[in-house]
Amino acid sequence: MAKTQDFSKMMQDMLGGFQIDTSALQDAFKGSAAFGEKLTKVALEAAEKSTEISNKWTKDTLSKVSAASTEKAEPADFSKSVTDFASAQAEMAAENMAAFAEVAKKVQMETVELMLAAGKDLTEDTTAAVKKATADVTAAAKKAGAK
Repeated sequence: MAKTQDFSKMMQDMLGGFQIDTSALQDAFKGSAAFGEKLTKVALEAAEKSTEISNKWTKDTLSKVSAASTEKAEPADFSKSVTDFASAQAEMAAENMAAFAEVAKKVQMETVELMLAAGKDLTEDTTAAVKKATADVTAAAKKAGAK
């Protein structure tokens, strides 16, 4: 009866020649965490600025409502008050929407910069890892060939 060849010893010997470097995984995790931290900072700054704009808009609107809601002696004065309020609201809306657009533009620019930097870092890390892996495989092959 034919005996089945045991490949486990051969596989252990072969894989034993390839040392696994976990520092690359640790570096990748650290890089990912740093990237996440930077993106979070951008998002939080945008949220803070947007909140400031919203708060200012609300306070300005409330002060205009207060002025518009005061008692008027003449109906024409009331009409003028409402017209002034509507005009002020339209102006504030335009200003605040422009401010929100600036926040969005800044977030977009910072995000693109972060993505480009991360892509550059990833390319450099990948190139270095491939060179190291090639050198390790070549050394292991030479070592295996010398046995």
